[in-house]
Amino acid sequence: MGHDISGCNNAGKEVAYARFSMGNYNAIILYSLLDAEKYYAGVSGTGESSIFTFQQMEEALNACNQLFDSSVPQKEMNWDQKQIQDFILNCLETAQKEGSVKVFFC
Repeated sequence: MGHDISGCNNAGKEVAYARFSMGNYNAIILYSLLDAEKYYAGVSGTGESSIFTFQQMEEALNACNQLFDSSVPQKEMNWDQKQIQDFILNCLETAQKEGSVKVFFC
């Protein structure tokens, strides 16, 4: 069991991926940054998906930057902080190009 969170473009191609073990408290941070707590099912995601707009992903990035102190270089962040930031950045890039990104919470 664990949290496998994937972001996909309009063509269905995976553009972002984050993986957390079922006991990793950092999983809820990503759910929270995406305002997607309803997809958190404890030891994994609910298996559902949601569409996020560019604006929603931009808000998630702003919240991420506040939480993790954006002045800290990524190479000094811990593994989970990097994967959370990378996930949001990759989804944001796709949403900017295509208008939205679909995120799966498994």
